[in-house]
Amino acid sequence: MENVFFGNFDLSSLSIWLFWIFFALLIYYLQTENMREGYPLENEDGTAAPNQGPFPVPNPKTFRLMHGRGEVTVPSPENEAAHRRADLALTRTNAANGYPFDPSGDPLADGVGPGAWVPRRDVPELDGHGHAKIVPMGQTETFRVSAGRDPRGMPVVAGDNAVVGTISDMWVDAPEQLVRYLEIELDADHGGGTRLVPIHFCRIWGGKVKINAIYGKHFAGVPVTKAPTQVTLLEEEKISAYYGGGILYASQDRIDPLL
Repeated sequence: MENVFFGNFDLSSLSIWLFWIFFALLIYYLQTENMREGYPLENEDGTAAPNQGPFPVPNPKTFRLMHGRGEVTVPSPENEAAHRRADLALTRTNAANGYPFDPSGDPLADGVGPGAWVPRRDVPELDGHGHAKIVPMGQTETFRVSAGRDPRGMPVVAGDNAVVGTISDMWVDAPEQLVRYLEIELDADHGGGTRLVPIHFCRIWGGKVKINAIYGKHFAGVPVTKAPTQVTLLEEEKISAYYGGGILYASQDRIDPLL
């Protein structure tokens, strides 16, 4: 009889085993690539966590950022140190890991709990052409309000029903063509100047803009932008975190249990 190549070999079995081997290697690769930031794991006090998981930390890789914004190497001690905040105003409630921490300062400004923020780069987010993504509508002739109510000129009402100012502009995400922030012109009694508020914290209804997250006394402390027509990634973090922290920490009534 003629000897047929692979005549007595189970090609279907070989195919399924090759697939499982490929799939296992793919999982290993994706998991290790996912560990380029935030690893090795640490406890709340900064010491190394005893359980680092089954996958090793990958070797450092350098990425070239777009639009001439330099390079970043991950993982690297320098990158981890730049994103680590050691000045958190928090107090332990229990010596064991996993228990909550209590804020020991101003939780809205300190960036803890629901108001936590990370130290992102202090530069504006750019679109694919190198232009700032988020721009005030008043600085461009490209956008207009095509649906819903234009909130500009409406009074701003805080969570305690205090009128703190008026909406002076809308900041839009140009590539996504949607509103990201409303600009508030604060009254002198509430700090004066302009502040941004993420659109998701606003309720536009009844001829006013209601912001329940914080009270009138808190608006003066909302982080400001260093440029009147741009907002950086770090500023976005701090602004959103300030309002987010107010949802829990604006008053003692919100902190206390309901029952």
